Amino acid sequence: MQIAIIGGGPAGLAAAYDLAKAGHKVTIYEAEKEVGGLAAGFCDPAWKWSLEKFYHHWFFTDEAILNFLSELGLREKVIFKQPITSLWYQGKNYPMDKPVTPIALLSRAINVMRLPGINVIDKLRFGFIGLYVSKIPNGRYLEKYTADAWMERASGKAAHNLVWRPMLIGKFGPLFDKVNMAWLWARLNKRTAALGTFEGGFQAALDAIADAVRKIGVEICLGTPVQKIEPTPDGKLTLTVNNETRTFDKVLSTTGPGLMARLVPSLPDAYRQQLTGLKSLGALCVVLAIDRQLLTDGTYWLNLPARSPNKDENPFPFLALVEHTNYMDSANFGGERILYLGDYLPTDHPHFTMSEADLIAKFLPSLKNVNPDFDPSWIRRSWVFRAPYAQPVPFVNHSEHIPTIRTPISGLYLASMSQVYPWDRGTNYAVEIGRDAVKMMLEDSG
Repeated sequence: MQIAIIGGGPAGLAAAYDLAKAGHKVTIYEAEKEVGGLAAGFCDPAWKWSLEKFYHHWFFTDEAILNFLSELGLREKVIFKQPITSLWYQGKNYPMDKPVTPIALLSRAINVMRLPGINVIDKLRFGFIGLYVSKIPNGRYLEKYTADAWMERASGKAAHNLVWRPMLIGKFGPLFDKVNMAWLWARLNKRTAALGTFEGGFQAALDAIADAVRKIGVEICLGTPVQKIEPTPDGKLTLTVNNETRTFDKVLSTTGPGLMARLVPSLPDAYRQQLTGLKSLGALCVVLAIDRQLLTDGTYWLNLPARSPNKDENPFPFLALVEHTNYMDSANFGGERILYLGDYLPTDHPHFTMSEADLIAKFLPSLKNVNPDFDPSWIRRSWVFRAPYAQPVPFVNHSEHIPTIRTPISGLYLASMSQVYPWDRGTNYAVEIGRDAVKMMLEDSG
């Protein structure tokens, strides 16, 4: 078969690999100039490694991507380390995932007992509930509850207001109290303290995967956005690319649901309404290369206090502060220290239209909260990255609203981050859903 894949991210690359291995002619159309999608990176000439535009890491439990890399002979380039993640509370960092002992469970217990502002009983309750939820084998049934209400009842108000509610507000803003508990269960179920990356950065991994895919005959067309998808009377599909029409037996789209709805005018109304009814948030990252360490206690990921859902009145005007070089060696980046100031926001938020200079100027003063010595003169370079479709928002009973991988149009399939629920978006689940879509495509071909 002649098969087109729209999107050269992990889902599209993994799907292309399996389809080509099955003997089909595959063409990937990627709108950007490099493969990778949201996991793509960039590189300064002075650096040995590329850097992700939006911070990424893998967990030990990310079997889909790790197994795929093993198949390609790339698994030995995966690096796992256990960095320090901390909680910001009343002007101090409190470690939540600091490797205190070689025994992970004991380290976790010690860090829980260090949590500030709550009594010993609440700390024990918080630790037990977190462990309990992470061990539930299938928490999909929890989607009928909101995460905010369920965790407040289970872990108590004090611990919930310290940890879970700020995390939910930071992640989902004004929608924090509508996100279902199955999403949080999945997050706790799969999370590991050790975090993984690839030697050379995620872009190096994606480029290596792309090379492997090309070697088995897949054509990858970069900088080539698809303009339209239409079914033909004889059961095939046409793609409009560069104002030219190309015909395929099957098409797999790995785009976001909103773009999918726009690309296919002939989609039935019911399926189109499923696509357009899904809610998602955009991602924003200010990346700074500075000449010295900011988080001098070694914290990699600093969980910041929740901003008001309806007001922008927080000492930190972003969700998370990540010092990448407290996780990976700064020598990989020419000795520079790398900071991410990251956020998830509705795409109509002013930060999505603010100039890069104004956005950076707004973010910088808050860095003095974590290091009073910080001065803008430390900054050597800066970048701003924005993506309108990044974080799906799963409401109560979300499974009832997820569009199927098989669309109502014969031969047309969709594999997006909005369909990996209850798992959170990421390269692992992109690979998984891409390969699942291929199984369906091959089954449907007889």
